[in-house]
Amino acid sequence: MNLALIVFFVSFTLIFLLRIPIAPGMMMASAFYFALSKNPAASLDMVAMQFLTNMNASFILIAVPLFVFMAEIMNSGKVTNMIFSFANALVGKRKGALGHVNVVASIIFSGMTGSALADASGLGSMEIKAMREQNYDDGYTCAITAASATIGPIIPPSIPMVFYSMLSGASIGYLFLGGVLPGLLIGVGLMIYTAIIARARNYPEGQSLKPLEFWKLTLRSIPALFSVVVLLGGIYTGIVTPTEAGALAAFYALLVSVFLYRAFGWKDFKQVLVNTVRTTGTLSLLVGSAYAFSYIVTIEKIPNFVASLMLGLTTNKYVMLLIINVVFLALGMFIDTMAITLVFIPIVLPIINQLGIDLVHFGVVIVLNMMIGLSTPPYGMLLYVVSGISGTPLKTIIKEIIPMIFVIVVVLFLITYIPDIVLLIPRLSGYR
Repeated sequence: MNLALIVFFVSFTLIFLLRIPIAPGMMMASAFYFALSKNPAASLDMVAMQFLTNMNASFILIAVPLFVFMAEIMNSGKVTNMIFSFANALVGKRKGALGHVNVVASIIFSGMTGSALADASGLGSMEIKAMREQNYDDGYTCAITAASATIGPIIPPSIPMVFYSMLSGASIGYLFLGGVLPGLLIGVGLMIYTAIIARARNYPEGQSLKPLEFWKLTLRSIPALFSVVVLLGGIYTGIVTPTEAGALAAFYALLVSVFLYRAFGWKDFKQVLVNTVRTTGTLSLLVGSAYAFSYIVTIEKIPNFVASLMLGLTTNKYVMLLIINVVFLALGMFIDTMAITLVFIPIVLPIINQLGIDLVHFGVVIVLNMMIGLSTPPYGMLLYVVSGISGTPLKTIIKEIIPMIFVIVVVLFLITYIPDIVLLIPRLSGYR
């Protein structure tokens, strides 16, 4: 330990104690280190060169603003209405139908956006309004909306998986495939829980459509649903790269929204662009500050130190996965998901590599782990989103969401210790 490193860690700790936004906070901590360090690798010229070289070489990062743009388009017009109506038709006459619709709609929407917050803020307002009209409890309504939104970044596409791929070198295509079964398992688990709650609380049944009405609605929904085929079909047929697929799917979503559904005009399109730029700017600031932070961690050999320390405790990969899961679940309760991805994942990757844990398997596990943090008190972002949309007090939502978090944690440990759940579809597609 040297003075620069001590100041670096102390200032980083103060970021969380003082609730300073994570991106400027990491920049401040990094600036203090660079000002005090005598390490030749910590010179500003060296840092700038490394940053520009690595960021320019990371072609896959371009997919992030494209996925954000696609999510904004989907949320801006009739596409979300179409998804909700189609999910409602699929569920039909079932006890607590709108709870099931909430989950099914999130599964469908997750194949279009890759963002939990887009799911909660877009579909969420529609779902909460519909469930309130049928006298569902506010706490349950908000809780199932937040819990089902965690599926968004698990089923492809996934913005967190893009960042994990950049950090680990794991194939983004196989990461996307690996998330399909875990995402569906979460959906099934939440629907089983919903069925139990619906019977206990006597929630209303849904309405089943006549076959002709169902097929008419399905035909109207096909253009929106086909965006998933455009995105994933382009990747897995090898026609386009994941980044190019993001551009293709975003362009397709724009065409469908404007010309088929006539969802928005120039004013709405301008707002979509503004929202996309704002979100991308926030993510870019976070990536830049996290890179400086990670660079310091690397040149000080902290990942090697942590790896030696943890491998001194155990070399059993199953025990290590348990430790990492518990640590990341705890981090997710207090720290932003992107900060965990960009700062802490590089620290544990040497351990994963030394123990021979598959990077695709670990990537899906750790992304799901971090998504749980979005719904976990006290600082789960999804809790604040649904609370803001509905006006429901946080304590009411937290009381209802705890059993749902338990359901998702069960899925987390299933995929942690049964890797074939994650790797089955990638292996069918040629993964080793």
